[in-house]
Amino acid sequence: MLTRRKTLGLLTAASMAPAIITSRGAAHAAPSLAPQPLIFAHRGASALRPEHTFGSYAKAMQDGADFIEPDLVMTKDGHLVVRHEPNIVETTDVADHPEFANRRRTVTIDGEKQTGWFTFDFTLAEIKTLRARERLATLRPQNTRYNDRFAIPTFEEMIELVSAEASATGKTFGIIPEIKHSTFFHSIGLDPETEFLRIIAAHEYTRQAPLELQSFETANLAKIRSQVLAINPQARLMFLMDDRNVVPADIATAGKKTTFGDFMTPSGLQEIRHFADVIGPSNVDIIPRDAQGAWLAPSSLITDAHNAGLLVHSYTARPENIFLPKQLRGPGGPAARNPEGMIAELRRYLDLGLDGFFTDDPAIGRLALNGPI
Repeated sequence: MLTRRKTLGLLTAASMAPAIITSRGAAHAAPSLAPQPLIFAHRGASALRPEHTFGSYAKAMQDGADFIEPDLVMTKDGHLVVRHEPNIVETTDVADHPEFANRRRTVTIDGEKQTGWFTFDFTLAEIKTLRARERLATLRPQNTRYNDRFAIPTFEEMIELVSAEASATGKTFGIIPEIKHSTFFHSIGLDPETEFLRIIAAHEYTRQAPLELQSFETANLAKIRSQVLAINPQARLMFLMDDRNVVPADIATAGKKTTFGDFMTPSGLQEIRHFADVIGPSNVDIIPRDAQGAWLAPSSLITDAHNAGLLVHSYTARPENIFLPKQLRGPGGPAARNPEGMIAELRRYLDLGLDGFFTDDPAIGRLALNGPI
């Protein structure tokens, strides 16, 4: 996803060049700050394999991703494992394990009440008895054939897989981990940042390869920024952005009311520069949609972020009709795959100057960047 060299703080002449004409004949409204837009494999190739599995990661690297994303949550005994959320009811076979039936409970995380099984109620040894399953089984039934094939990986195992593939292919893949729910984990006596720093320092690959740390919170990025850079000087930090009216969990816990929308203003973007190099907005923050899902006029977010010296890596490009703007949906219903629509969507964001994007299908993302017109 993010490559090969850090661009923020040392903007090259090429990166600051005036608007250019792309291979598709459209002028960029805002030149990208990155030398080449980057492809981030969102939970791996999660449109094609169950998310956050070795199968999903391997497919993403095969299909042209630049960066691979692990979402990091903690076990009861302080290990970082790779799941999108600590609630594993939808992504594992935990419900089929009678020995864990009494651990099903309701927990409030960042203001949201959830019922299920949670990683922080399990030791790593217990997590390793579970198998991964497709989360979106109705939308992506073809992925259910891979159910129960894969164990739940630790962060360290994921690093080793990416390092092995990089060695085998000669291509350096970046890693773009997200620390999930930092404030919540600290509230129950767990410290994901300290374990994250220990792991990236212990592995030669994460000391040298492109690395971009993500969080929807501000305090943890600010706290460990200098430590991350001391371990890997080319690393970047990304402030992920939720809905504009939502207050980040760490800020809400501190009793303050600054929203993600406040951070998307020119002054808010300048504030982000104190703790991050990149913003990670949703695609609808770049081009809003109406109630029917149709595109409206583009926002100025990419231009404003670039003016503040920030890169923009957006989420999430997906190939099914249901996720596309109304103007680009094709035949076959909401669950039908529509690669042409996803390519057209991405190319519009890229023509606005987008520096990189998360996608569930890196092969289609690669076509959007380098494929035929």
